[in-house]
Amino acid sequence: MVTTSAEVGSTRSRLAKVASLAALIRRAESPRETGVLVAYLSGAPTQGRLGTGWRTLAAVAADRTAPATGRPVPSLTVLDVDAALDELAATSGAGSVRRRAEVLGALFGAATDDERRFLVRLMTGELRQGALEGVMLDAIATASGVAADRVRRAFMLSGRLAETAAEAMAGGAEALDAVTLRVGRPVRPMLASPAESVGDALSQLGSCLVEYKLDGARIQVHRAGQEVGVYTRTLRDITESVPELVELVRALPCESVVLDGETLALTDDGRPRPFQETMSRFGATLDEQVAANLLRPYFFDCLHLDGVDLIDAPLARRNRALHTAAPGHVMPGVVTEDPAEAHRVLDDALDAGHEGVVVKAIDSVYAAGRRGKAWQKVKPVHTVDLVVLGAEWGHGRRTGYLSNLHLGARDPDGGPPIMVGKTFKGMTDELLAWQTAEFPRHEERRDDWAVYLRPELVVEIALDGVQASTRYPGGVALRFARVVRYRPDRTAAEADTIDTVRALRMKAD
Repeated sequence: MVTTSAEVGSTRSRLAKVASLAALIRRAESPRETGVLVAYLSGAPTQGRLGTGWRTLAAVAADRTAPATGRPVPSLTVLDVDAALDELAATSGAGSVRRRAEVLGALFGAATDDERRFLVRLMTGELRQGALEGVMLDAIATASGVAADRVRRAFMLSGRLAETAAEAMAGGAEALDAVTLRVGRPVRPMLASPAESVGDALSQLGSCLVEYKLDGARIQVHRAGQEVGVYTRTLRDITESVPELVELVRALPCESVVLDGETLALTDDGRPRPFQETMSRFGATLDEQVAANLLRPYFFDCLHLDGVDLIDAPLARRNRALHTAAPGHVMPGVVTEDPAEAHRVLDDALDAGHEGVVVKAIDSVYAAGRRGKAWQKVKPVHTVDLVVLGAEWGHGRRTGYLSNLHLGARDPDGGPPIMVGKTFKGMTDELLAWQTAEFPRHEERRDDWAVYLRPELVVEIALDGVQASTRYPGGVALRFARVVRYRPDRTAAEADTIDTVRALRMKAD
């Protein structure tokens, strides 16, 4: 596993990454080992958060008295490591500090130097060798001999990469095809691609549902009887943080339902509050919930209703089910192929303080986890979600603050983010103070001019366009870029790709 990780990290070739990963997956001797391999090489321990800090791990890894250091023949197995991490994650209470130190000491004592470095990076979330989700799904398809679209569908319905790999290798296409929508288990959300205008979207899609695009947070709600779960775009369970949404969903006129939508906090006159106020609710304590503004949900899709799965049904049918399941809580919109009527919806959305509209083909199925052309978002200003790679120290009135951002687009082939520009525009004094306090928590290194970050923070950037440039490795540069907001609801793996940024230049040309 460690050797394969190094191979994947040493090449920018997607085909080479997939080949290395697939070869290793084939060598796994059990479904459990398959799942652990895939989880680890994707940078995500199966145990989730381990509660062990970087300094503790670095100190243990640096202990050169352990007998295995420099051993020519490694002895640790993947399942040995997973068992140790299981114990580490489960250890708490009195005596836990000593026991956790013993577990770590035994684990690192049995590891070679390369294995120690791998473990530290894995356990601190810094294993960034290019085995991103899309690359790993292709590797699972190659290793199992199952068509890639069937692997992707099973993953989007389960949301679990390791589970998908284990099922593909153990049961092939039949096992993957048996994965279905399950109430209570969130699915990967369908995403919209950017469109130049309402007219362009309608010309491609024909008859469409044109509905508001809110400046809110994506939610997916599941209800079975009185049991309700509320999940974020990244499938995080936030049920305990949003009791008003739980109460509202329990009161809907149905027994079981899965709804997709957005939620946001509104002012007294019904206009959206700042995005950060909505996101702050997702980790709120009970006291903070009582003091906070109530969230209002707007649902735009229905994937299941009273025992009937609708994920493969056309949007027209899902929309009828949505109005049955959630009357009074449906996203405003109309079904039309008339550009004038679609523009009226866009104007109404902007007048109400929202971002724009989403234009959806009325005959489209719900493509979980995909950003296809069946849904297209139209906003009056181009925006892209980029990764913050670093920030330079400010001058003048910004002296002492981290200001000028270095911005990167996601490499679709799994490499590190590709720098496409810088910006110091759009930052309030409050945001400058937040960046200066937050960025050191993500610091990778620094020099006299800047702090360089691990690729973890995503920021939404507005821009006037994209131009050709030899200054940045992606061959393009952002024009008049400015910060709109940070996106704590998105990971670096969900940032816009370099292909999306380059496409903006092609449209301008």
